[in-house]
Amino acid sequence: MTINLNHTIIPTKNKQASAEFFAHLFGLKVESPMGHFAVVQINDTLTFDFAERDVFESHHYAFHVSDEEFDSIFARVQEAELDYSSDPMHKNVGKINHRKGGRGFYFYDLDGHNLELLTRV
Repeated sequence: MTINLNHTIIPTKNKQASAEFFAHLFGLKVESPMGHFAVVQINDTLTFDFAERDVFESHHYAFHVSDEEFDSIFARVQEAELDYSSDPMHKNVGKINHRKGGRGFYFYDLDGHNLELLTRV
């Protein structure tokens, strides 16, 4: 049996703005709403379902991407003038890491969720 993650709910202050922010940076699109969720299809089996909450803790979401996807997303992060860092605590601002011979970086979304991109796992 193969187990695949189907969806996860992303808590946010403004579901539409957060879904559009995420979709733009990752080169995706916001899908038709599903119930009260703003939905972004991540891949064939996974959606991020953005839902408004008054109070929530920030989460960490890590994305394994190809070198080409990394270049595209990193360019959009830089164009948006977002701070990024080579480490999850954001101490090395303006730098990327080269773990396992790949590239990676961290940045915050509109709600303070810590997003990570990496090309090697």
